[in-house]
Amino acid sequence: MNWVSFAEWVAKDHRPAVTRDIVNYSRKYAHCLLKKDLSEIRDLRPTLRVNVVKALSSLARYLGVYQEYKRLVKDYGLTWKGKSVDDLVIDRLVKVKDPDEIFQWIKEVKQKRPDISVFMDYIAITGLRLDEAVQSYNMIIQLHREGKLSAYYNEANECLEHFRFKEVFIRKSKKAFISFVPKDLIAKIVDEKPLTSKHSVQQFVKKRGLKIRFADIREAHASFLTKHLTPAEIDFLHGRVSTNIFMANYFNPKLISDLKERIFKAIAEIQAKISL
Repeated sequence: MNWVSFAEWVAKDHRPAVTRDIVNYSRKYAHCLLKKDLSEIRDLRPTLRVNVVKALSSLARYLGVYQEYKRLVKDYGLTWKGKSVDDLVIDRLVKVKDPDEIFQWIKEVKQKRPDISVFMDYIAITGLRLDEAVQSYNMIIQLHREGKLSAYYNEANECLEHFRFKEVFIRKSKKAFISFVPKDLIAKIVDEKPLTSKHSVQQFVKKRGLKIRFADIREAHASFLTKHLTPAEIDFLHGRVSTNIFMANYFNPKLISDLKERIFKAIAEIQAKISL
């Protein structure tokens, strides 16, 4: 199997991060497709299973056996669809009953992996998804080196303007428009080394015997923000509004000034909880 050729083929229609995931899952589970036995995939946890099924569908198309693969998927009772975004949010909100539990986990990660301590601070105060946080973190470092950080970080508002990089942060079902980040944390990030990928960050944590709880950070962040922000404002910060609604509100100086004041109160409290 020529995996380089397959990766190039996948890359024609997918972003680099998605291409990497498809190729990695395909390489790991290609034997299931080739042996026409999807029992191993059927027994995976639901969130992983749907990603593997989708990845192998790309491999099946590439190999010219897509119709046969579709029949296999049906025979094994598999599906391309995972839980809805709303179902996932509800699951995580139920799972994360106490944000302090997640903040304590962040402290443990920082203690055992000081090399990603600054990154953990960053994802904790922004509530970004792991892949978004890694890309944003790396962009801060890269743009600073190029002398172009002002194209991303609005120093007056102390706000990262993700919306200016639509191809990275404004996706079909997942969006990140802005993140308020204190100047002192930005100053720390620019002195750090870029991260390889979200998978490398997960491995950093896993190798220290800790659970992988990055998906819970976002819900803990949202839950904690209810002390200072309305549900609509949290949706605004977490990218759960339309682009039109975001643009209409972000360029309202009075609204953003008030929002910044309250979000920075929340940020200060989060920083205190995860400080070593």
